[in-house]
Amino acid sequence: MSDPAEVLARLPHLPGVYRMLNAAGEALYVGKALDLKKRVTSYFQKQSGLSPRIRLMMSQVATVETTVTRSEAEALLLESNLIKSLSPRYNILFRDDKSYPYLVVSGHRYPRLGFHRGSLDRKHRYFGPFPNAGAVRESIQLLQKVFRIRTCEDTVFANRSRPCLLHQIRRCTAPCVNLVSEADYAENVRSAEMFLSGKEDEVIERLIQRMNDAARRTAYEEAAVCRDQIAALRKVREKQYVSDEPGRDTDIIACARVSGITCLNLVMVRCGRHLGDKNFFPRNAEDTAAEQVVEAFITQHYLQHGVPPHLVVGAKVPVAALEQLLSEQAGRRVQITVNPAGTRKAWLDMAEKNAHLGAEQMLGLQATQETRLTALQQALELPETTQRIECFDISHTMGEATVASCVVYDRSAMQKSEYRRYNITGAEAGDDYGAMREVLTRRYRKIVAGEGKVPDLVLIDGGKGQLGVAREVFAEQGLNDVALVAVAKGETRKPGLEQLLIPGREHALQLPREHAGLHLIQQIRDEAHRFAIEGHRARRGKTRARSPLESIAGVGSKRRQRLLAHFGGLRGLLSAGVDELAQVEGISRALAEKIYRELH
Repeated sequence: MSDPAEVLARLPHLPGVYRMLNAAGEALYVGKALDLKKRVTSYFQKQSGLSPRIRLMMSQVATVETTVTRSEAEALLLESNLIKSLSPRYNILFRDDKSYPYLVVSGHRYPRLGFHRGSLDRKHRYFGPFPNAGAVRESIQLLQKVFRIRTCEDTVFANRSRPCLLHQIRRCTAPCVNLVSEADYAENVRSAEMFLSGKEDEVIERLIQRMNDAARRTAYEEAAVCRDQIAALRKVREKQYVSDEPGRDTDIIACARVSGITCLNLVMVRCGRHLGDKNFFPRNAEDTAAEQVVEAFITQHYLQHGVPPHLVVGAKVPVAALEQLLSEQAGRRVQITVNPAGTRKAWLDMAEKNAHLGAEQMLGLQATQETRLTALQQALELPETTQRIECFDISHTMGEATVASCVVYDRSAMQKSEYRRYNITGAEAGDDYGAMREVLTRRYRKIVAGEGKVPDLVLIDGGKGQLGVAREVFAEQGLNDVALVAVAKGETRKPGLEQLLIPGREHALQLPREHAGLHLIQQIRDEAHRFAIEGHRARRGKTRARSPLESIAGVGSKRRQRLLAHFGGLRGLLSAGVDELAQVEGISRALAEKIYRELH
């Protein structure tokens, strides 16, 4: 910045949000302050006291913009929204999980247990959110075992003529074939919902009463089922229940740092049950205090996802402002505890231990990835600056629904947010070379135009033909400094026998099975393969679900119905000739010829 004094002189002593911008007008950093003048001035007064990250940022700052707010809570909200929309390069950023999974009990006559992610429907009951899909499935398996509630889809349930395997292994009471009364099934569902709501003592008392009633009626098999349910619930309670406040939902947040790796651990307790935990690894948090990391997480995370009524945190955050902000967002009071005692202290200790272990694991993983990358650089004689690797793969079934994938490896990890799929439309069916040409051209034409980062190394899943196509495309786009390698499967197509085809090298390079560089190539190649297959299957399924008549101009819904009704379905329609097609009401001779050509 040429003259910071002029900008600083105009700043007010009021709460608000400031934005550091570079010469191109891009946001480098977004921050909030109780006193804008004091906070922004501090960046320019003592450069030596700033962290290396902030010093680097200040060397790029061209101007500062500010927005005054009425309170610190309002500044927190604005800061969070700006960070989400601008993704400033130097802010602490957490990965944006679009949604958390729930366990759903449907509102059907015979409700089903299921996994749900997305918007909630008032017709059903939802329990959660859970930190991950595995925790939901574990709870479903538990409820199946104890209460034997169905998990099958409605289409399966409506068309069963005999009990399925789940009934035979005592995981379902088979309401689909009326092997349980509606009242008894409803009682099981009610018990499951009470259990999920934290009323496990009441559930056990109800089961004890049912067991005693069954014993008095000499219904010993029914009594034995209740006995087993009681034993299972008591075992689960000993394992999962960590709360002395049943019915209160709480999130516990702890932060740890190991050798520059920052890990934030989120533990979810719902209705007294420990549902599990999740680790977050923020960007740009290497030289920031734990208080800043936790505050950034709370503002970024809970303004996008539901917040429980109680948070326990292990850092000194601005409690009053955050409570006001979260309470306004939730429409109810949200309490934040910074110095917990008793059970809450035990929760926080558990979260801190999880965060420390998560940081250590990430450090070990990062060291492994760096070792692999270094080995690959040496094996392929690449410069030490090689960091970003992109890999391409093509997937189709006999030429149908061809999809190309591009996956990105950068900063010692797979960057899933940068993955891309391409539906191949210009190449002929089954033409792998044409498909590779199309995807590479589409990808790197944009990058040359400035819409993305140029990779250091590009891996092509294929042989000499695919490599030749890639070289032609790169020459056309002027990408002469990007290293190219084709990864060809060995003769027996077994892992470890891959051959690396490198331009300008007469013979293929085959690294030893245990070579760390080969392991990195396999990791990236397999991810590209997985991503391509997923996209191909989705496109193929969508294509096969559509009627071929839908793509024929002039054949609307009424004409489709008449054609299918006249010939008894698509198979009969496909075997019909032009004369037969023209006999259908509303189908002219010219349209019949057009339909025949399109279908054949």
